[in-house]
Amino acid sequence: MTGLISCTTWVARGVAQQNPKTYDLDEKELERVSALARMNLEDARAELAQATETAQKFKGGGSDNEDEEAEADEDGWVDEPNDDTKGDIDGDVPMEDGVGDVKQIHDDKESLADGLAEYKLDDYDDDESESGQKGRPVVFSASNSPAGLFSNVKGLTYHADNADDPYITLKDDEDDEEREELEVLPSDNLVVAAKTEDDVSSLEIYVYDDSQDNLYIHHDILLPSFPLCLEWLDYVPGSSTNSGKSGNYVAVGTFDPEIEIWSLDVLETIYPDALLGRPDNNKDPESPLVTTTKKKKKKKEKKAPPKPKTSYEHHIDAVLGLSWNRSHRNLLASASADKTVKLWDLSRELTAPAIRSFDVHEDKVQAVQWNKLEPTVLLTGSYDRTVRTFDSRSPGSGLGVRVSSDVEALRWDPWEGHACYVSLENGLILNFDARTLPSNLKSPCPARFTLQAHDGAASGLDVNTHVRGCIASGGTDGTVKVWNVNQNDAKLDVSMVASRDLGVGKVFSVMWSPDDPLTLAAAGSQARLQIWDVASNAAARKVFGDKLPQRSWKERSNGGLVGMVDDDDGDESDAD
Repeated sequence: MTGLISCTTWVARGVAQQNPKTYDLDEKELERVSALARMNLEDARAELAQATETAQKFKGGGSDNEDEEAEADEDGWVDEPNDDTKGDIDGDVPMEDGVGDVKQIHDDKESLADGLAEYKLDDYDDDESESGQKGRPVVFSASNSPAGLFSNVKGLTYHADNADDPYITLKDDEDDEEREELEVLPSDNLVVAAKTEDDVSSLEIYVYDDSQDNLYIHHDILLPSFPLCLEWLDYVPGSSTNSGKSGNYVAVGTFDPEIEIWSLDVLETIYPDALLGRPDNNKDPESPLVTTTKKKKKKKEKKAPPKPKTSYEHHIDAVLGLSWNRSHRNLLASASADKTVKLWDLSRELTAPAIRSFDVHEDKVQAVQWNKLEPTVLLTGSYDRTVRTFDSRSPGSGLGVRVSSDVEALRWDPWEGHACYVSLENGLILNFDARTLPSNLKSPCPARFTLQAHDGAASGLDVNTHVRGCIASGGTDGTVKVWNVNQNDAKLDVSMVASRDLGVGKVFSVMWSPDDPLTLAAAGSQARLQIWDVASNAAARKVFGDKLPQRSWKERSNGGLVGMVDDDDGDESDAD
């Protein structure tokens, strides 16, 4: 089985609902789904009613004619005596049968009446209790149960709920057991992994229990297309900015131009809570639903090269990067292969277009991120080998720099609002001071430091929000590395603290935990998710110990690595 995990994201402790609810496709939900899919609900109902009516007519097959034939058959129906009785007891007797036959019939009537009286068949349809009251069911108990084979049975009273039956000692605990298995404790983290296996893409939601070193899949969500990026957010899509509501959602960018937003607190869900950027094909002049005629061109006429298509309202190509603004919680930024960066307002209608579109790159935009300390400033990186930063209110006055290779990932430094990290396809990691970036891309701008981090592409990058100067990187060489950045006067000194092959193949995603200072999640080409407690490394404890608050280091097995147990490994351990 071939598969991979393309991206991951953490969910902080205490955010997820303790008891997730199951998806319910009721009338209200159907209307919401129809609105997201740009369907006309009334037309769908009319078509459904018409189809039902047609099906009923087809099933009836000319019911009017059959009714007339049935009435004609009833008019011509004749009762014929069978060979045994030669007539009805209560019916007329032909005179030619004789007086003896009449006397025989009279005797038969008396014999039948005696039998009905003996066995009380006249009262067969009337329920009568022991007290003589009709209409009440008979309840057999120890005092009135008939003697016989089952005389030792104490009672046959029926209970609608088995919990009310005193003789059922094994209660139905399946619901309680299932609720307990699906419970997410406040001390648990969630880790969302975008997994593709055998051409089937899904979101796997893991529960990580740090106290027990336990990692398991809680539930999953099927995706319609290959996932490329994830971004967690707590803003409820479609709600007012003043509502104060918060939730547990993840935004997903795929090869499709739409952005899906899924609730992580709903099980067995089949449709996202929001779908941003879906175009209305009925308004698209090039939609396949609209037929057009083309004129024949002359043979000598040269065909002009097609102009690139762009749309201000939505993306027209894959969504490669997402970033949620934690200060202005209703804003979501997206980077796309259509060379644009778009800004979405989650407080508007779910079918509303993007509120801004930025054309600041000449090739696919690989990554985008909001500045935590400057909430209106964006950082973007592209396959045109440029890094740009600009204020979303005035993108024309942006700054930028050219780099030596395609951008793989980028991060703002949460400790310095003007510093940013960039990882490249050639394995380099660079640090820039945004204040010194030129407005003209042709002007040179040296990096504060340049680090050859990996032999292959440096596809994963993250900056620790708990420990200053602690960054993690992952590469296609299969290693995850932890670096320490110290500032000596105006110079930055960078040193590697730990390096490890976590067994995930080519590393596509590295991300620090939002709760534990030195715990990170990594995943890659082998479709495995691994949790690594870097504090289990002695060198890491020595380097970062002074930068952390007082804490007791937990002794962990396997070098602080926690992951899912493979079936093959389990079978081998059972055999031993």
